[in-house]
Amino acid sequence: MTQIIMITVGGARFEIEAENGSSLMEVAVRNAVPGIVAECGGVCACATCHVYVDDSFAARIEPPKEMEAGMLEFAYDLQANSRLSCQIRISDNLEGLIVRVPQRQG
Repeated sequence: MTQIIMITVGGARFEIEAENGSSLMEVAVRNAVPGIVAECGGVCACATCHVYVDDSFAARIEPPKEMEAGMLEFAYDLQANSRLSCQIRISDNLEGLIVRVPQRQG
């Protein structure tokens, strides 16, 4: 289990013990994190699981693959640290991961 922190638009903090191997989107949905809609169910076919990854964790997560990068173009309020949570796999390396839900998804 790996602890992650998801911060909503309103500032609510969800401190979650996440199962390794799960996607960040699955963890968010299971824990009813507001703003993570995940309309496509995690197949990288929408951008409704868009999050901002805290800069201190950017180097620990693999860069977006071509499919994710293409989908991110449809996300509102795109930033350099934007990712689709369905494409981030939880591992021990991400202990303490902090992500924020974008304003327009809140």
